[in-house]
Amino acid sequence: MTCLRPCSRGLAALLVATLCLGACASQQDVLAPLENRDDLPSRDLNSLAAGDLLMAAGEPDDALGVYYRVANRDGLSAEVLAAIGTANLALGRLNQAEKTLRASIDMNDRFATTWNNLGVVLVNRGDWAEAVEVFRLAFGLDDGESTEIRDNLRFAEQNLADIDEDGALPANYRLERRGNGRYLLVGL
Repeated sequence: MTCLRPCSRGLAALLVATLCLGACASQQDVLAPLENRDDLPSRDLNSLAAGDLLMAAGEPDDALGVYYRVANRDGLSAEVLAAIGTANLALGRLNQAEKTLRASIDMNDRFATTWNNLGVVLVNRGDWAEAVEVFRLAFGLDDGESTEIRDNLRFAEQNLADIDEDGALPANYRLERRGNGRYLLVGL
């Protein structure tokens, strides 16, 4: 009887891993064209680099599967959590993106891109004040080198100033993906 509790945990972990691998199994067809890519740092198609290539190709759902496999194999690092959060952001899954990006920041708060992407989530939620603060942190961590982060900060500051008494925002915007997992907010 003392084995029941540890065995149940092991069984639950095995079940979760099996479900994750089963959901990702069909992605081998998607990853097949990556096998001959020279720009991959390794031939490991279950690497962050492979997931990043899928993100750049506009395939965040497939990239998410790769990131989950990396997490299953290597554990959850700040970098893996940031990649998962960014893929969820691209898929419009704001709750999951926010939780995962915040978890990444809790592990390592020195990644400007993670702060930037959290700011984008907050803008999408309409939380302009916190978005401005988050973009300021990202801008500081990046030493002002990223034009995307600078533009996102300006955009958020401008829109925070334009909010009327009812909290309504007069400007529309769209999300534009830039390199290295960064997102730019563009006013329409």
